[in-house]
Amino acid sequence: MTANNIHIREADSHDISLLSHLIRQAYRDVADRFNLTPDNCPKHPSNCHDKWIENDFKRGVVYYILECDDSPIACAAIEKAEPGHCYLERLAVTPPHRNSGFGKVLTKHVFAEARALGARSVGIGIISEQTELKSWYRKIGFVEKETKRFPHLPFLVAFMTYTLTSDNDKSS
Repeated sequence: MTANNIHIREADSHDISLLSHLIRQAYRDVADRFNLTPDNCPKHPSNCHDKWIENDFKRGVVYYILECDDSPIACAAIEKAEPGHCYLERLAVTPPHRNSGFGKVLTKHVFAEARALGARSVGIGIISEQTELKSWYRKIGFVEKETKRFPHLPFLVAFMTYTLTSDNDKSS
């Protein structure tokens, strides 16, 4: 990471448009690569709009914004799914800032927040064919648990889980 001033802050309702913009921007290339459109995959993050974020806030999803030199460049969210388990949602790093460690910094932040909520694990769902992303999550310590096809999605979903431990954080 080459940035001097990195800050992660919890987002609030004033950040809704910023969050939807960051998410759309970060997922646009994925949509292009897998030919995902609003018609064949309306719920893909590349189609994110303010109402999604508003609804997430209402459900208790907490978003975080990573700012580098006072510019918002990435975000992630955490959702408490069930006792002992959280989801990492909408990890989004804008294309010019990828491969600089920002995604890992945000992921570690979500792990810390999940621990504070009493979670023992964090789960994600990704496009199974997005092999480089799957590999990135594996390097952090996520383990693929299963794949599943959903009738409303034009791709196979891989579900991965990271086991939180107090003494051995593989994400370091």
